[in-house]
This record gives sequence, structure tokens and C-alpha cells, in this order.
Amino acid sequence: MKLHFDRAEFEARRQRTCAAIESAGHHGIVLFRQESMFYLTGYDTMGFSMFQAMYLGADGRCALLTRSADAYQAAYTSIVEDIRIWKDKEGASPGNDLREMLDSYGCRGKRLGLEYHAYGLTAQRGKMVDAALDGFCEIHDASDLVRLVRLIKSDAELAYMRRAGALAQEVLTIANRQAVAGANLGEIYGNMNLAVMRGGGDPAASRWPTGAGDDALLVRYHTGLGHIAENDQVTFEYGTAYRHYHAAMMHNVIVGGPSDEHRRMFDACRDGLDACHKTLRPGNTVGDVFDVHKKVMDQAGYGDLCLNACGYTLGIAYPPTWMDWPMFWTGNPQILEPNMVFFMHMILIDRDNGRIMSLGDTAVVTEDDPESICEAPRELVVN
Repeated sequence: MKLHFDRAEFEARRQRTCAAIESAGHHGIVLFRQESMFYLTGYDTMGFSMFQAMYLGADGRCALLTRSADAYQAAYTSIVEDIRIWKDKEGASPGNDLREMLDSYGCRGKRLGLEYHAYGLTAQRGKMVDAALDGFCEIHDASDLVRLVRLIKSDAELAYMRRAGALAQEVLTIANRQAVAGANLGEIYGNMNLAVMRGGGDPAASRWPTGAGDDALLVRYHTGLGHIAENDQVTFEYGTAYRHYHAAMMHNVIVGGPSDEHRRMFDACRDGLDACHKTLRPGNTVGDVFDVHKKVMDQAGYGDLCLNACGYTLGIAYPPTWMDWPMFWTGNPQILEPNMVFFMHMILIDRDNGRIMSLGDTAVVTEDDPESICEAPRELVVN
């Protein structure tokens, strides 16, 4: 078997999750997020692009419904013993197979939580599940149940996240060294990814936003990366993964002579990021972190250039994104606790003048100062 955690770790996770299931008044929960399945059992696959579901009862019993292509994958990478297969065929309705599996675990007529917020559970598949379970059991949206359990990381998880952070620092070094006039951004992008894979990491759960010139203002990946000009601005945002645990960083490289405005924007980003680090303390809320970021940007005169969110929690992630909830936006009531991990990013986009500046890194909430598992530069990078 290819397990990345010992069975005691999985048992502790299962106990916490079962306690949450019982507290919510559910007989069990039906999981569709690959992150939840990996967290609870080690099951590791890209097969969530097709229909699959995992059942976890309040009593700790667990079963997986998947396709034949993932049968060995599930047995090899997870502690799940009850693996069931729905057959690929024209007109197949695996919702019925799910109902049969749940029936065998005494779910008929019981209250079940369903993890609706899952990228593999498309609207069409969700309707299929609802139709199959209609009249069979009482279903409730339990999308946040396992997500909230996963928020606080164990020592074993933090070890993987620190390794992801070390890979992010290597990627930062490559970006800063190779972002020079005339360089091919696609080649730099490839070299950054090569460092992660050589370091034993995984492909990130999302493609990395990268761009130069006007493209630098785009904070999502786009095709056609192009070359760096003699006087240019380059945006790098990257999430590095180790055993699917992510760390993230963001920064800009200025090629040629930076403008005074670029320098002022950088100073605001640095001050904002430092203020967020100081606010990342137990007892404060996620919304508090956003508000201090916004206050710094307002005081610097850039309140109209920043975004409506300035980061989010990190942990296990599968495509299409390494972003997880809660996010830093105003009013978010989530209380910060030790061993939560967050990516904080300061982004200023001046579309009228074609300028961008950004700075972001990842830190662990502790009882005192947060622990940086990767650290963005505190001086403007100029090549």
C-alpha cells in the first residue's frame, strides 16, 4: 500500500469527523470532494472527474463507490476496505448504486449529510443523487463538515506543508534569477515546475498565474505567456504541493528601472502583508485580517486598487484550485486557531496606468507570532 500517513493519524481524523457527524445529528455523511477522501482514508486519484462517492457513518464505518478504473487505485492508496464499483455503460445511473450501498449501511429512513460543494459533483450528477435518494432518506447539505475538521492541521500535515513551503522558496529563487529582459516566460514557468518535481513535490492543483507587461495585470493563468521586455513588470503566483498539501507565494519582478509608483505600491504591499501577519493570531477573525489589509491600502491611497479578498486557507487540494475556505474578506466570522494555515496576498491593480504590484506568502497560526513556511521578499525585486 502507498499510504502517506500512519493508521493512527487516519484514526484520529476519523474520530474527529465522526464526532462532527454525530454533533450535526446525521447518521452519516456522503462525501464527493477528493480532498475529504484523501484526508480521511488516503484515497488518491484524479478519478473524481467522473462520479464517485464515499460514505462515512457516525459509527466510523466507511465505503467507497467508484469506477473499475479506480478499484486498484483505491485499494493501493487507501485504508478503505469496502470498495464498490458502478459499471460504465450507456444510460448508467450510479445514483442507484449509491442508494444500494447506503441501504446496506442502514441509511434507509435516516438523516444523511451530503457534501454538495465538490467539483466532481456537477449539477447534473447532484440532481441524479437527489433523485436516487428521494424518499429513501432525509438529506441535508453538509458541504462544510469535513472542511471545518480539516482546518486545523496535525503535526504530520504541517510537516508536509513545511516541505511545500521549502519548494516555494526554491521556485521564488528561480523566478527572480531568470526573469530578465528577453527571457521566455514559458521556459521560466517550466523551470519553476521542474524544481518542484525534482524536489519530490506534486503538480499544483491549479495553473500558476504568470504574465509580463499588460498580461501581468491578469491574476489568473492565461495561454500565450510570451517574452519579457527591456523595461517590464512580471507577475508570479505559484502554489507548490507536497503530498497534495500546498504552500503559496506571490510577487512581482521589475525588469529595468522601476517607476516611483511601482516602489510606492510595493511599500504598501509589504506594509499590508506585515500587518496581516501581526493580525494572524488566535482569537482574531478571518475578517479582521482582511480589514487590516484594507486599512493599510486605504492609508497608502490605494484602497480603490485592491481586491475584495486578500487570501485564504491552504491544505490538501486537488484540481481545479488550491484555494480553500475560509477566505479573507470583510466580515468573515471564522475564528483563527493554532495550526490553521493561510496564504495572505496583497494585490494592487492599476488598470488605468497599466501597473500591478503584489506580495504574498504562507503562514501557520500559532499561540504567538505566526510561523512563515515560505516568505515573500520584503524588498522590491529589480533585474
